[in-house]
Amino acid sequence: MTTVASASKSEQAYAWIRSRIAAHVFGPGYRLVLGTIAEELDMSVVPVREAIRRLEAEGLVTFERNVGARVTLVDESEYAHTMQTLGLVEGAATALSAPLLDADALAEAAEVNERMTRLLDHFDAHSFTELNRQFHSVLFAPCPNPHLLDLVHRGWARLSGIRDTTFAYVPGRAHHSVDEHTQILELIREGADPLEIELAARNHRWRTRDAFLDALHTRTAHATGEPS
Repeated sequence: MTTVASASKSEQAYAWIRSRIAAHVFGPGYRLVLGTIAEELDMSVVPVREAIRRLEAEGLVTFERNVGARVTLVDESEYAHTMQTLGLVEGAATALSAPLLDADALAEAAEVNERMTRLLDHFDAHSFTELNRQFHSVLFAPCPNPHLLDLVHRGWARLSGIRDTTFAYVPGRAHHSVDEHTQILELIREGADPLEIELAARNHRWRTRDAFLDALHTRTAHATGEPS
């Protein structure tokens, strides 16, 4: 019974800390003090420690010697390289999938994008990011090249370890994202040239990368007092 209770509290602590990292309440570099979090959640430090270890395994938390646990700083070059690579492989996978996407799949993708649009008025970055993942998953899932599909999944997994949600950092990007989703769907419905579909999907990913890096540079400049 004690083990079950401990696991439940660990899950509670994990969800609580992760949600605050996603919302940037705990921003990059924020020190996670076990005692303070345990007091806030009215539990012992044991489940909090377990939750932080889990977040460390996901790449969202880093342990520093003589400092303790901190929210992982954004590795700019790793993020840029991952997004660049993901744009290439996901664009290709989406183009190869396009002829295999039936009316039901396209309707499902459109419905997910509509849900994303409705979120714009009361923005929830974590929910928006999950729907974004669902949208793209529908479009590249039928890719007949298993090696390419494996690279896409690896890119998404690596990206989630670097940054839980780009949209929490650059909420304005969400509006452009849903519009670009609509454009990609229209190209697929029209039976556009595969290269046109590939470039649309690739550039969609790269625009998100550029928006995130621009915001990161601006915030860094403001923090250091240097011109952006």
